[in-house]
Amino acid sequence: MATENALYTILLEKIKHEELVLPTLPEVALRVRKAADDPEVNLAQMSEIISQDPALALGIVKVANSAILGRKVKVETVAQAVTRIGLRQIKSIATAMAIEQIFISDNDIVAMYMKKSWLSTIGVASVAISLMTFYIQKHKHSSLTLDTITLAALVHNLGVLPILTEAEHHPDIFANPTFLQQAISKLSSRIGAEITRAWGLSEEFTLLVERWSDLTLLPDEPHYLDFIRAGAVYHNLFKVESTKEALLTSYVRKGIMQDIDFMITDEFKEMYDNVKGMFS
Repeated sequence: MATENALYTILLEKIKHEELVLPTLPEVALRVRKAADDPEVNLAQMSEIISQDPALALGIVKVANSAILGRKVKVETVAQAVTRIGLRQIKSIATAMAIEQIFISDNDIVAMYMKKSWLSTIGVASVAISLMTFYIQKHKHSSLTLDTITLAALVHNLGVLPILTEAEHHPDIFANPTFLQQAISKLSSRIGAEITRAWGLSEEFTLLVERWSDLTLLPDEPHYLDFIRAGAVYHNLFKVESTKEALLTSYVRKGIMQDIDFMITDEFKEMYDNVKGMFS
């Protein structure tokens, strides 16, 4: 407890004095996001930006050819991929691919937690995107969008990064699995909200990052929080069975799922595997 309190104090003091080193997006992701927000940008200009980063270019082509987009004809160029995906969702996908690049560490224990956190993020995001895909198919006039849930689900766990970075800087004190698990559970949401602000994301994303695990906030209508929490239920991040059952029941009531067992059906599993394939 003393060690946890020490790290908590260190992190809070750094936040208070704006000294906490927050992860930054790679330059190419920033350029993609800026271009996507420019009403004058065209597909050719976006393709040129993406092509400057070989890893991102390959990733975008892979996404365009993924089963989730449901096309039989494969694309072979970045320009074709951008055309298929569309400027709006390119912004979220490029950001997602950039996020993976910052989940790295030279410390073995910290690296293990980085990998674990990223895999958890991908798992939750794949559930959220899958459920949103089904939901939009049946609620075509919904204000909820795939590009928003894609980015929201992929940033929901960002708060672990400064915690793990601090552990990497002081491995003898903080870099042990038991402590890190407790610290992540208690600190990551608040720190994650700081990262979304530093990255210039909207307050909507800040809310999602800060409150997704806070079950005192339960929207009456379908909300992005529901889709992220469904991913957490699927991957057993909420441990109390009655809590999981209550959440699933509310998702059925809201029309997010057909029934309480929907996420164990072959239909859902196929969609989940297709979505997850975009990120692996």
